[in-house]
Amino acid sequence: MTGSLFAQPRPLAGRLAALARRGVFIGTSSWKYEGWLGSVYSPERYVTRGKFSRKKFEDTCLAEYAETFPIVCGDFSFYQFPSDEYWRKLFGSSPAALQFAFKVPEEITVRTWPAHARYGQRAGLENENFLNSEVFTRLFYEPLAAYGGRAALFIFEFGTFAKSAFPAVGAFLEVLDGFLSALPEGPRYSVEIRNAEYLCPEYFAVLRANGVAHVFNGWTRMPDLPAQTAIADAYTAGFTVTRALLRRGRAYEEAVKSFEPYREIQDPIPETRIALRALIQKSLGERRVAYIFVNNRLEGNAPGTIESVVDSLEM
Repeated sequence: MTGSLFAQPRPLAGRLAALARRGVFIGTSSWKYEGWLGSVYSPERYVTRGKFSRKKFEDTCLAEYAETFPIVCGDFSFYQFPSDEYWRKLFGSSPAALQFAFKVPEEITVRTWPAHARYGQRAGLENENFLNSEVFTRLFYEPLAAYGGRAALFIFEFGTFAKSAFPAVGAFLEVLDGFLSALPEGPRYSVEIRNAEYLCPEYFAVLRANGVAHVFNGWTRMPDLPAQTAIADAYTAGFTVTRALLRRGRAYEEAVKSFEPYREIQDPIPETRIALRALIQKSLGERRVAYIFVNNRLEGNAPGTIESVVDSLEM
């Protein structure tokens, strides 16, 4: 696929722009990948003193990303509350037309801090800010409010909950319902779960009652996208959200090891592509806004996966 996106004019850019005008926004999970140089990115734009500059690339490539894609998912925000200065630089480095979906920091969505060295003294302890709507509003929502509608979507990603955290789905849903009902009105919110047993009518009912979308997520231990998108109850809001992340059964670390630096597709997944196309056609037919994000770890190269999906769409 190297070079296919870089042709002028960029054919993928035109197709994605046409879909965005009809309410279907397709982008990637993050954007700073040197493996996309020569396809999404023009190498000569990142040369300093005759050499490729990684710093220049990472600081400025979002502007070129926006020449192809109408939206991007900011996975980085899951690990911290970004500073005001970070937000200024981020939005200042890209055109106003580029929209963002942001993963809400794990400070809000982790029930118990993992027993991992990076969590320091908090490792293994309960998170006192778990589903704290006041903390979310003050530290994440309000700093972004100054940038208007560019934050198109918020994603609350929950890791797999052990039975010790929530013995049954009802206990989780009680807390989740209270949290969602206390959120500021206006933004589009979505919930991504990693417990397959939570995909039940009660879960979908809580999301529907709050106007929140279920995130159709391709993940190693979740039902695959064809199975999730076939659940009628799963369409819980006036918009849909999809994150095609991993092949079912493949660990994240395995995908990274196999696919880096993400220059090309290495493991096509036809059934996932078919499900994505069907979801796009459904959204267009129902005039339902849709946000679809593809990760490099799905097939090896997210832009290539997106290109293959939209190439055969009936527009």
